[in-house]
Amino acid sequence: MAYVHHSNEISTGAHEARVEDYLALLKPRVMSLVVFTALVGLLLAPGGINPFIGAVAILCIAIGAGGSGALNMWYDADIDAVMSRTANRPIPAGRMERDHALAFGLVLSVFSVALLGLATNWLAAGLLAFTIFFYAVIYTMWLKRSTPQNIVIGGAAGAFPPMVGWAAVTGTISIESVVLFLIIFLWTPPHFWALALYKQSDYGAAGIPMLPNVAGEKATKVQILVYSVLLVASTLVPSWIGFMSPIYTAAAVATGAGFLWFAWALFRTTETVAMKKAGRVLFTYSLSYLAVIFLALITDHVANMLGWL
Repeated sequence: MAYVHHSNEISTGAHEARVEDYLALLKPRVMSLVVFTALVGLLLAPGGINPFIGAVAILCIAIGAGGSGALNMWYDADIDAVMSRTANRPIPAGRMERDHALAFGLVLSVFSVALLGLATNWLAAGLLAFTIFFYAVIYTMWLKRSTPQNIVIGGAAGAFPPMVGWAAVTGTISIESVVLFLIIFLWTPPHFWALALYKQSDYGAAGIPMLPNVAGEKATKVQILVYSVLLVASTLVPSWIGFMSPIYTAAAVATGAGFLWFAWALFRTTETVAMKKAGRVLFTYSLSYLAVIFLALITDHVANMLGWL
């Protein structure tokens, strides 16, 4: 397969960018998930943090996520232009110069890391810097275009925010924050591969070696099922290590059963239309699933603080 290579063709003739175009560079949907999981990590961390400092820490993580999103759009403008779901992004749509996106992303990234280090500690800042580097360089510039395991390895970038939030409070990395990382890390492959199953033509046109395009639909469905089992098992670890109580456990079991049901339904499909429909269903469910898991974590924590358990 001939993969699309990075080029500078998309930049000429761009109109002056609007405020909403710069906001789009931040990938606000992705940012919202990053902020939420980081906030959970910060709130679950022992010892507590000054509310103002905590707010600054979350703001820094949000800015860092936005900066890495801008760097991703800068580098991926060529392939964004040929994918239906990304063709209207500011650079491929001709509303912004590519170099402007690069400068914007770099400024936000450096600012967020420096401020987080000054406001909290340099372990948290270092983790944030590594997260930005991992997403912008390791995933975007290397893995995404070179291997069908791009999502598996690259998923680490989206899994670091709760560890950053935890480190901002404690200045440490603990087993609890690693478990939070693991849940998101194992959630990423079935989430994105479900999307890839019904967006194969987009990824094929862009030359991105997503698993369905390289290994085929059957192998992808097997991998989704395997990772789904590992994911649900990982969500039970907080209860197993005594980090969480029955409220969280009940939510993890109930929502995990739903995830496995949809993954199994996808695995059993044989007809293309049914497979794409099942893939869309699993992808949609996976979005709410992760949110519910992390909401259950914080709900359980609050219930314990109030003495309800």
